[in-house]
Parts: sequence; C-alpha cells; structure tokens
Amino acid sequence: MGAGMNLSLSQIAAAVGGRLIGPDASVAGPVVTDSRQAAEGALFVAIRGERTDGHAHLGSASALGAVGAIVSDLEAVRAGTSEDDSEGLPMGIVLVEDTVMALGALARTHLAGLRRAAMDHGERLTVVAMTGSVGKTTTKDLTRQLLTVSGPTVSPRASFNNEIGLPLTVLEADERTRYLILEMGASGPGHIAYLTDIAPLDAAAVLMIGHAHMGGFGSIEGVGAAKAEIIAGLLPGGSTILNADDARTAAMADLAPARVLTFSAYGNPADLRAENIVLDDTARAAFDLHLPGLDEPRRIQLAVAGAHNVGNALAAAGLALAAGIAPELIVERLGAATIESPHRMDVSELSGDLLLIDDSYNANIDSMTAALEALPVLAGSRRRVVVVSEMLELGESAAADHARTGELAAQAEAAMLIGIGSTQEALDAARARGVEVHGFDDAATAISQIDALLSDGDAVLVKGSNGSGAWRLADHLKEVRPR
Repeated sequence: MGAGMNLSLSQIAAAVGGRLIGPDASVAGPVVTDSRQAAEGALFVAIRGERTDGHAHLGSASALGAVGAIVSDLEAVRAGTSEDDSEGLPMGIVLVEDTVMALGALARTHLAGLRRAAMDHGERLTVVAMTGSVGKTTTKDLTRQLLTVSGPTVSPRASFNNEIGLPLTVLEADERTRYLILEMGASGPGHIAYLTDIAPLDAAAVLMIGHAHMGGFGSIEGVGAAKAEIIAGLLPGGSTILNADDARTAAMADLAPARVLTFSAYGNPADLRAENIVLDDTARAAFDLHLPGLDEPRRIQLAVAGAHNVGNALAAAGLALAAGIAPELIVERLGAATIESPHRMDVSELSGDLLLIDDSYNANIDSMTAALEALPVLAGSRRRVVVVSEMLELGESAAADHARTGELAAQAEAAMLIGIGSTQEALDAARARGVEVHGFDDAATAISQIDALLSDGDAVLVKGSNGSGAWRLADHLKEVRPR
C-alpha cells in the first residue's frame, strides 16, 4: 500500500475528534488495519473484528515501524503491551470512541485536502466510483487501465469496497494522484451513503440491480434504493453512468444531478452501445463500439472472457469519458484491458489438459447465471464439471436461487455438479435433469475428494461466495496441476 498521507498525530487527532496520548509524531507511511502491513512511518488503526482484535497487535505494528495508532480501548492496548501507563506505550496513541468511524473521518479530511491542493496548482483530482450487484471489481479493473495512462491513478486492491476498505483506498492517494477509483458495496441501506460522505464523487456508475445480499435489504426494491445512494453522493455537476439494459438501473436517470450517460450491451437505445457481438472460442467478445465523440463505430476485441463483461467494459468506458479521457484513447485501451483481481473469470490451462475457469470470488444468482452461460463456449467439446458453493446472504430467495443454479448447470450441459456447503436444492435440481452430483459439507472436504472426481481434459468452473472457501479449491487445482 502506498504512502498517501503526511500528517502529524496531533493533526490526525483533530481530524477524527480523538485525544492524543503519548508523543506526537509525523505519519509519512501507509495507513493500515493489518499490523503485518505496517512499515516505517505508518499509522495503525486498531479494529475489533470477528477473528482478532487489532488492539492486541500494536506491538507488532510498532516493531515494523509504525509511529502511531488509532485505538478505542486503551486498556486492551496496555494489556497487549504489558504497560501500565502511557509513558510505556509503543507509540503515540489517538484515542477515539469508534476506530472504523475515525478511519472514515481521516479519509474524508485527507481527500478534501488533496482536492484543495490540486485546485491550488491548477489541476484536478477526479473521483469516480461504481456500484451494482455484479461486476463492480471487473469494472474497477478495466476503468483503472483506461485512466492510468493519462495520470497517476489509485484504485482498490481486491474488493476494498466497504467502510474499512474504501477509506484505506482513499488514504493511498497523494498530491500526485489525478484519478481516484472507488468501488462501493452495500449489504444494507445507508452503507453507500456513508461511503459517498467520505468521498463525494465526480462520476458514478450503477451496473445492475440484482440479488446480491438480499438478506440485508428485504427486497429487490430495497437493493435498488440502496444502490441509488451513489447518485445522491455525486458532486454538483457530477456524471451518472447507467445500464440501459436493466430497467431498475435505467430508472435512476431521474435522480441524476447533471449529465447522464447510458450504456447497452443488448442493442437498447443508449449513449454507449455494443452491436454485432461475436464470441470467439475463448468466450472473448468482439463488437462494434458506439461511443460519444467518435465519428463512427469502432470494432474492438475484449481481452476478458464472458459475454457479460461487454456491459462492464461499456461502464468502464462511460466512467473514463466522464473523467475526461478522449474517446480515441478509450478505444485504443479498452481492448487490451484485463481483469487484474484474482478469482474472476480467470481461465487457465492446467496440466492434464484441464481447463480451469476460476470465478470463485463471489456469487449470487446473477453472476452465477453469467458464469454458467459462458461455460459452454469456453468448454467446447470437453466434459463440463461445475463446482458451486452455497450463495450467502440471499434471504428468502435462497432456496429458489440455489435450485435455479442446478437448472442452469444442467442447461450448460454439465456432466457433474459438485456442491460445497448448503447446496442441496442445487444438487437436487441438477440430479433431476440427469446431472451427476456430489455434495460436501465444506471446502476442505471437497478439496480432499476433487482430484478423484476429475479427469484429464475436463473443463471445470469453480463459482462461489468468498466466505465459502470455494476459491481454495480453485487454488488447490492450480497447485496440483501446474502448467
């Protein structure tokens, strides 16, 4: 993580409404929530999580060079460092009520300062973001590659899209940064509004309103209302990029404060359009790109697999246009852009002529549908094996969505469906349609059996929610069948 900030602990305390205990110091290194990522001059933010309490790791952060920490429990700090008073604390301490809220406040102050500094130099820091039930991280990766050639660009690592990851991304930016790309996720109402309060936006894209995290919203309408919070977080004059192929998303145009750019991968009227789409034998799409500012459509070939990524590419192009990138440069760069984050339609040939399609980072019925639609094209004449894990946080739609997954696997002509966790509805639906099925309680058990179930020459799609550990099975196959 880069070092984007240069403030003293006393300035940080003022920014977050905290109290400085111990020596003041200059924070010129990264801001981290994982003590193992601390470095010289770092600020460590102690967060109490499900698995560990950051307050117990101040000593580790100090040993790696951290000069300060934001904490909410001084007694836990002292217990972890075996010190009875502030004199013996390993570093300067900023005491706050809530360290996550303090992290957000620090990022808000930092970004506002960067914007002022850019204006003072006659330049601009452009902040763009995307949200949606599927495609956020892929769109983020593509957008980064469209912007970075035109100026220093900061974007999230992996899926840093929540109340911890987004501020950490903002804090990586420095006075050289010209483009800041943010991914905004939500598992309930108000989450995106909180994120846009930290980072007001110059441009925002809504990709699709689908069934991710339905348990936190209660209904598909609730999902839509929460995603629309990103538009309310636009600065005056900010641009809105909307998917014209999704009715709930397209309807958000009425909420936009200024310019609206629409995109369509299915021939609907839109500002950015893909027409005459053709997939090659690696499921990579070629299409005629209609882009505002071009005198005529341009034929481009994407480097990313899956027809569903045409929409993500159009959204990235819309964000780049809103950020001021010339249309000709977008055409030039879009075809070369790749998915940089792991476990997202990562297609690889392994030993034994095994084709692995690793899309195991996350799953809901919308992304599951997209992955299974891509499988026949990618697999060709190979035997098709699908590994799915339980899709988490679906709420009342869980049983129906899992059953639909089994149906989709059968429609993709899967010979075998392997389930990890609570996937019985998927297995039953697939078995009823003639698919061989195997169910395992957890990823570790599936990993212990997978090698015996696969044959050389198979095409294996691994698709699951991150928390299910399906990605571990994909990593296992890469390890035991190196190219």
